[in-house]
Amino acid sequence: MKIGYRTIKTAVGTPIAISIAQFLGLENHVTAGILTMLCIQPSRKQSVVSAWDRFLASIIASLFSFFFFEIFGYNTIVLGVMLAFFIPTTVMLNVTQGITTSSVIIINLYSAQHIDYPFLFNQFMLIFVGIGVGLLVNLYMPSLDRSLKLKQKELEHYFQVILFEIALYIRNKNMDWDGKELVSAKELLEETLDLAELDRENHLLRSEHTYYEYFVMRRKQFLLLEKMLPLVTKLPNQDGVSEQIADFFEKLSEAVHPGNTAIIYLNELERLREQFLNEELPETQEEFTTRANLFRLLHDIEDYLLIKKRFKKSDSLSFSKRRKKTGQ
Repeated sequence: MKIGYRTIKTAVGTPIAISIAQFLGLENHVTAGILTMLCIQPSRKQSVVSAWDRFLASIIASLFSFFFFEIFGYNTIVLGVMLAFFIPTTVMLNVTQGITTSSVIIINLYSAQHIDYPFLFNQFMLIFVGIGVGLLVNLYMPSLDRSLKLKQKELEHYFQVILFEIALYIRNKNMDWDGKELVSAKELLEETLDLAELDRENHLLRSEHTYYEYFVMRRKQFLLLEKMLPLVTKLPNQDGVSEQIADFFEKLSEAVHPGNTAIIYLNELERLREQFLNEELPETQEEFTTRANLFRLLHDIEDYLLIKKRFKKSDSLSFSKRRKKTGQ
């Protein structure tokens, strides 16, 4: 059985919050532990947003409770009326994450049957300790670089296989490929984009998030690969054309890596396009349709390469900025 980091942080943070509340002599000190448990989030960004939402909602809940209970009395009807005003207020202020946390505060105040300023201050301190400890504990996040790097290599392998199998199909109409790499690449992209988004949220002060941008780039390329497959089956049967396109896809399969080689293949693609344009005009409807599909495929390949070129240009600019900041 694997114990996750959120579980460990909850197990560490909860007793710390309760201990601090006890040390400060706060009533209902267990409440601080409950607030800490509710504040543990998957990323630093979510933790900060959640802490703010819960803190603000808890303060509002305390003020609402003081007003309604002290003026209208401590009974379930007043509790229901108060919630009818309180919940829409949290929605209006966009702090709905804090409803659960603030409910703990409301129950504490309702159970007391009397709210004076010392008791209200006690609740504020419980909120501060519970949410504060949760936020501090959640600042530690394990590095995801190694996991993202492994998934990057795995995804590039799938791209290499897909491009090579396309070349084989064009060259000799090879039908042995079951296309499992397409399914695997799609599933891996969905999984890895979530992980990369989590890594981005863990770096609050970083303006560039290379891994996230990389996998977004690969997703765009993958969608184009899916779009190319039907066109590949409609390529002309002329040996010269088919062989050149097959060679081009094979070269692309060998160049799938994080580096920037897109400009080389864009130039080669332009030469291919000019060569095909200089061929004799189609004479039949079938030849015309085939020629149109060929140029659609070339256009999609160009988009595929331009996506990588734009990514690497952005990546290079980001690297230059980082070097200037660090003086390297």
